[in-house]
Amino acid sequence: MDIRAVVWDVDDTLFDYTSADREGMRAHLVAEGLLAGHGSVEEALARWREITEWARFAAGEVDFETQRRDRTRVFLGRELTDAEADDWFDRYLVHYETAWSLFPDVLPVLDALAASHRHAVLSNSSLHVQDRKLRVLGVHDRFEAILCAAELGVSKPEPGAFLAACDALALHPEQVAYVGDHPEIDGRGAAEAGLLSVWIDRADAHATLEPPAGPRRIASLAELPSLLRGDTRFGASSSFR
Repeated sequence: MDIRAVVWDVDDTLFDYTSADREGMRAHLVAEGLLAGHGSVEEALARWREITEWARFAAGEVDFETQRRDRTRVFLGRELTDAEADDWFDRYLVHYETAWSLFPDVLPVLDALAASHRHAVLSNSSLHVQDRKLRVLGVHDRFEAILCAAELGVSKPEPGAFLAACDALALHPEQVAYVGDHPEIDGRGAAEAGLLSVWIDRADAHATLEPPAGPRRIASLAELPSLLRGDTRFGASSSFR
């Protein structure tokens, strides 16, 4: 069955989250006079990511504002009022959002597939975050559906998340490709849900990992149109790894 739609992950697939996160944190710590207290940007960033409350937020245990305030308090290691936590996080967001950008291969592939495939987004984040991000990046209107775990009540790699995206497009899983950067959450999850799973591994970031069964591994989105035409799940010849 032909692939008729592509469902996309956002962070580190379309949007260069890792670079924006690093540069935003560096600029914020410098502006706040906090860099010396964390040893290095890498150490601060590792701590910032470690204490994220996205799992609790996605599970409905806390609301968006609470998870953000709690994360800020833990990171700074001190008590803050809600207003103080909000102000600190808002100052961080200014630096983080200044560094937002799409990967260079995103617009060319969206243009190349615009006439042949429908497009949607499935993210483990929330609409509160991803809807605005896609608008700022100028690609929101490229997608006919934007689904996020916080609103769905189920997150990747659970099959239900991927099947919800297929339902939103009124397509069978075998008619849908999913493109994401994480070999297990995106790659294996989509494959086990019955979609054509495409794992984007830029710069061989996971070169030491044994590729999980199911996903097709590519290093650039420029490879995607040819892969979709070949649909290598069904035994067609392929040059992809």
